[in-house]
Amino acid sequence: METQKIKVLLIHPEENRSIYDFKGIIENEPLDHEYVSAVLDRNIYEIAYWDGKIEDVSCKSRIEEFKPDVAFIAGRDFQEEFLLEYADTIKEYNPEAITILGGIHAQLCFKRLYKPSVDFVLRSFDSFKVPLIIEAVRNKDDKAIEELHDISYQKNGEWFENEVEAFDIKRLPRPDRSYFYEKADHYNYLEMKHAAWVRTAYCCPYRCKFCMRNKMNLGVYSARDIDDVVDEIAEIQTENIYIVDDDFLFNEERLDRFINLIEERQIKKKYICYGRSDFIASHEELMKRLADIGFYYILVGLETIREGNMEEYNKKNSIENNIKSIEICNKYGLEMMGMFILDLDFEKKDFKNLYKWIKEHKLKHVAVSIYTPEMGMETSDQYKDRMITDNPGHYDYMHLVCKPDVLSVSAYYRAYYTLLVKLLLKAQKDGIYDFLDYGFYVRSFIANLLGKKR
Repeated sequence: METQKIKVLLIHPEENRSIYDFKGIIENEPLDHEYVSAVLDRNIYEIAYWDGKIEDVSCKSRIEEFKPDVAFIAGRDFQEEFLLEYADTIKEYNPEAITILGGIHAQLCFKRLYKPSVDFVLRSFDSFKVPLIIEAVRNKDDKAIEELHDISYQKNGEWFENEVEAFDIKRLPRPDRSYFYEKADHYNYLEMKHAAWVRTAYCCPYRCKFCMRNKMNLGVYSARDIDDVVDEIAEIQTENIYIVDDDFLFNEERLDRFINLIEERQIKKKYICYGRSDFIASHEELMKRLADIGFYYILVGLETIREGNMEEYNKKNSIENNIKSIEICNKYGLEMMGMFILDLDFEKKDFKNLYKWIKEHKLKHVAVSIYTPEMGMETSDQYKDRMITDNPGHYDYMHLVCKPDVLSVSAYYRAYYTLLVKLLLKAQKDGIYDFLDYGFYVRSFIANLLGKKR
């Protein structure tokens, strides 16, 4: 008689339930879940997915249909309520089901996930721990759980925290992309359809004060062999590749090897990646070569147009580098996505000056984020007396979570939405994002500008 397989449901949360979820504009492949799927033996496990951003059915319906024995749920800080809601739903359906929460929120803010419906919190990138957890629970092996690194676990209503170790990314298997291929039409970065995620490194080698990414993996930067990365890219059955490292433009020798291999193997794809302006500014020839092999969007944390903020953020960069990097990207047809922080000390003139600077320097693609002290970081403690919300869903960089220095909350929001409307109208004039319903977002932002509930 065939042994009944253990059913594992991999849950990729929706980002929010507001009108500003930007559904269909940027949809991210569930890479964390695909790595878990890859380490589960199909002779033992049956796998199903539910991705809240693309599925037509509710999570509850998928749970009732699939009847999981185990759920792995991973997401970001602003998805916290959804993570816990899904765990509650699993337990309502089957109190004996095993619930495991992971992802980057679980690394820094694991204590926030200590809830009755959660059995385990995976506090590292080590997907191999998931089958070990399941095996130990099903064998009722308490000692194995007590000795398993990288987890917190609940026992008789009490939480226990095991030691965490940095993960060597070279140990990762190839992700199981079967769900991605099935749903490829739903995953994109702007107009780049079927955009597959590729990770070549964990953690960020820099130490910007505002960013949680350099805290991941215990702050240990771990990179894959670039030959292995190119092998993976060659195997992926799609033409658009989103390299999701916190900073791919880091090691000149590694990038040179990457370019040479792509050229030698005649791999014809288009790429998205993150990089810093100082690297771009000092490596013009390398940027030209990246453009020649298909790099298209370069996501760059320009952060600010004020030198004082550069120092305050520990960015260790300059406005001069920002300007030069824009010029280089424009010169070689690289579409820079310039990302800025709207600081809490902004006055009305700062919002206006930023827009003027963007126009002056011919920066076509722009993303602006309200300064948000990240959960689990020193900055969160620094701003604790100024917090105006405890709603984790507001940690989406589109909400104020702290009281501004100069402007009132309402005045800050008015300046923010005015800037968004101006940027949208500029993008429409520049003829980009044809897929975007400009009218919907402009009308919505104007409504918020006039005081509609956010």
